[in-house]
Amino acid sequence: MSTTTTTTTTVTQEAAPSAQAILRLFPDIDTSSSELEGHDAEQIRLMDEVCIVLDNDDNPIGTASKKLCHLMTNIDKGLLHRAFSVFLFDEQNRLLLQQRATEKITFPDMWTNTCCSHPLGIPTETGSNLPDSIMGVKRAAQRKLDQELGIKPEQVPLDDFHFLTRIHYKAPSDGKWGEHEIDYILFIKAKVDVEANPNEVRDTKYVSPDELREFFKTPELKFTPWFKLICESMLFKWWESLDSGLDKYTNEQEIRRM
Repeated sequence: MSTTTTTTTTVTQEAAPSAQAILRLFPDIDTSSSELEGHDAEQIRLMDEVCIVLDNDDNPIGTASKKLCHLMTNIDKGLLHRAFSVFLFDEQNRLLLQQRATEKITFPDMWTNTCCSHPLGIPTETGSNLPDSIMGVKRAAQRKLDQELGIKPEQVPLDDFHFLTRIHYKAPSDGKWGEHEIDYILFIKAKVDVEANPNEVRDTKYVSPDELREFFKTPELKFTPWFKLICESMLFKWWESLDSGLDKYTNEQEIRRM
């Protein structure tokens, strides 16, 4: 059941429903751990983080570990979780990309947008309506930008993030792992200092729109499926409006099914 503090009843103070709710909804969920054998110890530890499990309309229905949410056996049973993708631009409107570390369990060594991760099933990052969910995702984005790229929260204030839309997609990583997410798209323009965590990020690169188009043509490079989906749909149009007109693309209410 949801929990609230004694001093407030706002949705932003509610944790996601319990993990037990997921066992009721998905009684045949795969909880094995053999798939983690041989992987990096820190990345295995992070697989215990608690993700927010959703229904098809982005309503929290429970929590489950990152491991459970990313096993294809569970994804194929319908397990869906909340995520976010940050697109960070510098003063020249170049987009910061990262190459995921080899140690990553899902989508290792692939290039992607600045930061991709999950809000956790904790009061400050869970929301049951869109405004509160957006605020929770922004807090999670601050946390992960610091953890993955060493970008300090004061360089990326919450008010500077722009929420554009949500995309619902499913994509395999390999035979064992994959993604099934409702992904919140966040834009931010900021001058930041990057000190990448080598356990998370193998490389970083700032690119212009034309440079990114050329980057995609490099045959030896691989890209995460959500990044490719966003680039092939709306990214370049959003990018053109970064300094003027972005407002017409922000705060989209409908979920884009992809």
